[in-house]
Amino acid sequence: MDPKLIRQYAEFAVKIGVNPQPGQTLLIQAPIEGAAFARACAEAGYDAGAKEVVVHYSDERLSRIKMERTAVEVLEDVKPWLQRRMLDYVHSEGGACVLNIVARDPEIYKGLDTEKIDRANQATLKAMHEWRGYTMNDKIQWSIVAIPSPAWAGRVFPGLPEDEAVEKLWDAIFDVCRVKGGRVVEEWQEHIRRMSARRDRMNGLRLDSVRLQSANGTDLTIGLAEDAVWEGAQSHTPEGYRFIANIPTEEVFTAPHRLRVNGVVKGTKPYVYNGNLIEDFSVTFRDGKVAEHSARSGEALLGQLLDTDEGARRIGEIALVPASSPINRRNLLFYNTLFDENAACHIAFGKGYPGTVVGGTAMSVQQLLEKGVNDSLVHEDIMVGAPDMTITGVTKAGETVKIFENGEWAF
Repeated sequence: MDPKLIRQYAEFAVKIGVNPQPGQTLLIQAPIEGAAFARACAEAGYDAGAKEVVVHYSDERLSRIKMERTAVEVLEDVKPWLQRRMLDYVHSEGGACVLNIVARDPEIYKGLDTEKIDRANQATLKAMHEWRGYTMNDKIQWSIVAIPSPAWAGRVFPGLPEDEAVEKLWDAIFDVCRVKGGRVVEEWQEHIRRMSARRDRMNGLRLDSVRLQSANGTDLTIGLAEDAVWEGAQSHTPEGYRFIANIPTEEVFTAPHRLRVNGVVKGTKPYVYNGNLIEDFSVTFRDGKVAEHSARSGEALLGQLLDTDEGARRIGEIALVPASSPINRRNLLFYNTLFDENAACHIAFGKGYPGTVVGGTAMSVQQLLEKGVNDSLVHEDIMVGAPDMTITGVTKAGETVKIFENGEWAF
């Protein structure tokens, strides 16, 4: 792949995605396969004025070995330093921002004990609760960007030689992330302008609920949280620093009311959870809670997700994505939520984002619950959008408005 494009991608991810401010520390979390890209991001971080760039590497193959051979009680004993190594920089002079570089094999834990994986991941989520609050509440700039790894590329392009599969995945990532044209900053500025206009239009409707329908059997009515706010495009920290949380991003999203979701929704793309696949799932909601669920494959895994805690059976996000999004037009299953969630409308089991209600980032968990915003250890996006999907909304004044028709924005 053209080194110039890779450098432009790294510079965009840092300078526009994370947007480190002079004097901040840039934290980079990267897989060992991404060391060269992490170094390019480090250079971009220093060029942007970061006082220090700190890189933490991970090794998913080693993670599989550990998951397979370590007692679950040991895996659940998550040491406090894992959270402190992040918070110490956030609390230091100048503060910090974080770039997460991902390249995960979607089936890294295939064949392992799914209950053991679930217990270990829940323990990590609990141990990292304070740190997650900084990103979920947009208290710091944060962003996620993906690069190919041989294992991931092999899942997306099975049967190809390793080098060819990696090259094709680079090409796909550059395509959907608006890098290939060589005008990445300009193209993203225009994209953000369009998404912001959609977001503002949705907020102007003052919706009370939305209804999703498609021929595959989806018919789901989602009441919105009190004082719900539609978000999309860029996010802002309390200091006003702009950042793009997900690269790419095509969604306009808000908080459902945790008690006001009813009907049936069908999954339209496979979903990767804990390194395993869940495919062709169906979920029935009654008064906000999952009452029934099934899946062609991974049904037991879906059940484990829903049993994480009480909030995991409710949803914390409804996101609207047109069928014409660049990711969907590519007609490629990435087996990576960062991409696949931006190919279709989706909902998220579990925790809602505080910033999706007015003043939510300053509220306690109890105050958010009173507004209807769900709480849980997990936040797991599942794709439910279809090319024929119709979405209608009911405003607070009782008027019905068409939002999506045949999978596309109706305005």
